[in-house]
Amino acid sequence: MSVNAQTRFPVIPIYSGSGSFFNEPSICINPKNTSQIVAGSVINDYYYSGNGGLNWTHGTLSSPWGVWGDPCVIVDTSGSWYYFHLSYPGYPGWWIDRIICQKSTDAGHTWSSGSYMGLNTSPHRQDKPWAAVNRANNHIYSTWTEFDDYNVSIPTDSSRILFSKSTDGGLTWSSPKRICRKAGDCLDNDNTVEGAVPAVGPQGQIYVAWAGPLGLMFNRSLDEGTTWVDTNIFVSLIPSGWDYSISGIDRSNGLPVTCCDVSNGPYRGNIYVNWSDQRNGLTDTDVWFKRSSDGGNTWSALKRVNDDLPGKQQFFTWMCVDQVTGYIYIVFYDRRNYTDDNTDVYLAVSKDAGSTFENIRISDAPFLPSSSVFFGDYTNISAHNNVVRPIWTSLVGSGPKTINTVLIDSLYTSSITWTGSASTDWNNPWNWMPRAVPTSNQDVIIPQVLPNRYPVVTVDGLSCRNITINANASATIPASRNFEIKGDLIIRNLATFTNNGTLVLRGNLINQNGN
Repeated sequence: MSVNAQTRFPVIPIYSGSGSFFNEPSICINPKNTSQIVAGSVINDYYYSGNGGLNWTHGTLSSPWGVWGDPCVIVDTSGSWYYFHLSYPGYPGWWIDRIICQKSTDAGHTWSSGSYMGLNTSPHRQDKPWAAVNRANNHIYSTWTEFDDYNVSIPTDSSRILFSKSTDGGLTWSSPKRICRKAGDCLDNDNTVEGAVPAVGPQGQIYVAWAGPLGLMFNRSLDEGTTWVDTNIFVSLIPSGWDYSISGIDRSNGLPVTCCDVSNGPYRGNIYVNWSDQRNGLTDTDVWFKRSSDGGNTWSALKRVNDDLPGKQQFFTWMCVDQVTGYIYIVFYDRRNYTDDNTDVYLAVSKDAGSTFENIRISDAPFLPSSSVFFGDYTNISAHNNVVRPIWTSLVGSGPKTINTVLIDSLYTSSITWTGSASTDWNNPWNWMPRAVPTSNQDVIIPQVLPNRYPVVTVDGLSCRNITINANASATIPASRNFEIKGDLIIRNLATFTNNGTLVLRGNLINQNGN
């Protein structure tokens, strides 16, 4: 499997297809078994992996009420998976007349015919669902937007945020409850209320933010959705609105994502909201973040997530929290490296509750999209105990779209070990365990391996902290290459280190065999 030298991590194409479909992907790691991952994409596709995302199997979803995109995949503590999506039934139903939930008890291999929520009278439409699991009792909470009718400008028609829950594993759903005080219009734009993504707190609180005519608004329930705050809480203005344009993209938006830290770390209970907007200009879309440490009553100052210079486009953001470490992961498309519409995928990581973010490019090559092809409305990401799986769509012109993930197995591990599984290339993530090219804050261990294949530095600018080369192993810096060791270089007895290039050694040379 080839990996472009421009990425630290292995990029895995999950599936490719042409036309309007194969976008808006959703992904979920099973916290009880991180080898099990399930994903979905528009319009009726699902994918499952039993080896941590290295290999995938594709299937097509069906239900008695149709399948019409907006996938959301979640898993409960029993290992049951839930796939939420829109409907398109035949008569007497109508397009997106309900929200459907289908269940899998075999890690995404097969799916039930499903259940539904939100069915109202015609022409009401149900759109943009998302869901979360209360891991204390496996109750499922779902929020979405209801339109009186879709894409109409009649003043008496409106949109609203609805909530429903299931206490029996998705078999039945409670009657929808309206949780937004201020309604929106039905034009599916800035003045429509959308982007409701529920999050569950440490004591089972339900938190959700959304975008609409008042900006970003927030509500909460402390009794599993029975009651909600009467006066919605203001989070932030969206000066440009949530519906905006990006060159080369059919349509785009900056709808929010809500998460809560339920880890046992120092930031337990914090609520986070992430979105994007064009407050800095039509060609300077940025990714934003706010935090609440008091249940949503008050919110932190605005934090810009992307750390590039002003004037570039970052869009289609999604956020998750690793509920073991408390780290925040945000994935988004990024054009900081180009003067045209070429697009990378970046991951922003915070270990301090969003006070600071490290930006890392995770795509292996840029892609150049075309506005003539529907690209979808969002990316997604899932993380558990340092296993991180973003998911996104790539598109080259009007060609096939590809659903991709990247294997990030331990971003901040203190040491990394050479395996030589793929080649002798130091810069190939498949040659390391965990599968990532070492960074300047990581120790490198090079043991004896079979086959007899040892690292050769292939690009300039690489570094690590300490290097230990064990007996019968070797490492090489070829002529014209440079490498920096921030700490010590330890060469064990019977080990070999060859430097024909330029080595900057900040620490000590500890050579136990004199080579």
